[in-house]
Amino acid sequence: MWEWLMKLSKVEVLKAFLEKKVSLSTRLESFFLIGLVKMAEDGCKVSLNVYDLSQGLARQLSTAFLGKPIEAIWHTGVVVYGHEYYFGGGIESAPAGTTPYGTPIRTVDLGVTHVPKEVFEEYLEKIGPRYTAETYNLLTHNCNNFSNEVAEFLVCASIPDYILNLPNEVMSSPMAPLILPMIQNLENTLRAGAVPQAPQFRPSALASSNQATAAASKPANGATNQSPNTKDEGASKKSDTEQTETKTVSSSSGAVAGDPLGDARSKVQEEISSEFAAIMATGTLRASEAAALAARRVMQRHGHMSTAQS
Repeated sequence: MWEWLMKLSKVEVLKAFLEKKVSLSTRLESFFLIGLVKMAEDGCKVSLNVYDLSQGLARQLSTAFLGKPIEAIWHTGVVVYGHEYYFGGGIESAPAGTTPYGTPIRTVDLGVTHVPKEVFEEYLEKIGPRYTAETYNLLTHNCNNFSNEVAEFLVCASIPDYILNLPNEVMSSPMAPLILPMIQNLENTLRAGAVPQAPQFRPSALASSNQATAAASKPANGATNQSPNTKDEGASKKSDTEQTETKTVSSSSGAVAGDPLGDARSKVQEEISSEFAAIMATGTLRASEAAALAARRVMQRHGHMSTAQS
C-alpha cells in the first residue's frame, strides 16, 4: 500500500485521501498519509552527531591500558527535524547544536527520511519504556544502540560499525577487569543524564599528590646526618609509623572487601602515581606524555609478571 502511495504526487495522494480510496485504520497511518502529502517530494535530512566522552583520553591511554588503540569513547545523537535526539537519562532532545555534549568531533550523513515528525514522535513514545535511566547500560544498551534503532526507523540504515562494536573491543582486552570500575562510574554519570566534564585520569592531581609525598619524606632523608641516638629514635618512630600505616591499610582493605578488584586496582594506581612522579622529575616530558608513559610501563610490568607466573 505504502509503495503505491509513494509513487503518487502530492495532489494525487490528497485526492485519494479525500475520495476515501485509502483505508485509515489507525491514527499512525493517518499521520503517515498527511506526512506524505507534506514531504513526498522534499523529505528531511538525517545525520548522526558523534562525540568523544573521554575528551581525547581514550586515544592517548588505550594502548597502554588495553593493549590496543581505541580512538574514542563514542556518544551519538540523531539530528532530524531541527533537533538532536539521544539517550542518556531517558530519551532526550534539544535544538540541533545546543546539547550539553558540545561540538561533535564528526557528523555522519545517514540519508533522507520521509517519515513525518508526528509519526516519529509517536514512535519515540512507543519505545520510551525501553530507553530509561534504569535500562541504560554503557556496554549493552547505550546511546549508540538508541541512535542505531532510530536510524533504522527513519532511513532504514545503521550507524557505523566502529561505533557499535566499541564495547566488544574494550571488553575483549585482558585488562578489561581493571577498567570496569571506571566504566561503571561513567555509566552512572550518563544514566543521570549528565555529561563527563573531565577525564578520569588526572596527571595534575597525581603531581600534587607526589609533591606532598616528597615533602613528607624530606625529614627522613635529613635524618641520615644525625647522631646514632637520634637515628635510633628515628628508627623507632619509623617502626611505629609503619605499624600505623599497616593498620590503616588493613582497615581500608576491609572496607573494600566486597570489591574483589579493589586491591589490584589500588596497587596499579599507586604504581602509576610513583612512575609518573619519577618521569616528571626528569623534566623531559609534558604531563600528558608522562601519564601515558607511566601507565604503559606499569601495564607492561604486570604483563611480564603474569607471563612469568603462568
